[in-house]
Amino acid sequence: MLYEDLFRRLEEEQVRYVVAGGVAMVLHGVIRFTADLDLIVELSEENLGRFLSCMNGLGFRPRLPVQAEEILDAQKRKQWLNEKNMRVFTFLHPHRPLSEIDMLMEELIPFAELEAQAAIMHSSGVVIPVVSRKHLKLLKKISGRDQDIADIEALEYIERLESKDDTET
Repeated sequence: MLYEDLFRRLEEEQVRYVVAGGVAMVLHGVIRFTADLDLIVELSEENLGRFLSCMNGLGFRPRLPVQAEEILDAQKRKQWLNEKNMRVFTFLHPHRPLSEIDMLMEELIPFAELEAQAAIMHSSGVVIPVVSRKHLKLLKKISGRDQDIADIEALEYIERLESKDDTET
């Protein structure tokens, strides 16, 4: 898995997060290409500090010419959101062009709810918390882009297939 080293490090450092976006779609069974990894990270300063430690340790750097540590400041995050409509903070890896990580900068759904209802996936012994289908559809609805609407339809199609399979057994 492309981001296995990151997931392993996040688990080791006990970072509270859930996978969202296109990778969550794939992990929920939708065949879809996505180049980035969207993470919803619990936004406490302590948790964000552990998250940044992981990102720095793996060689990820901010896309923008700012210090990554600035995301620790809740007021700075709010300012970026309000003044620049900056909804994600993007990390790039200088030696892995396909490795792009977007951290959501706002709490659209309470993190405790996302975490409690997350689907738990496993890859090579690593636990990967993935936003539930219900929450993924809600996040996609909030975003409202054409791709997000198509993603909602794909998730609902899978749910209908699974429901049909359940009634046939």
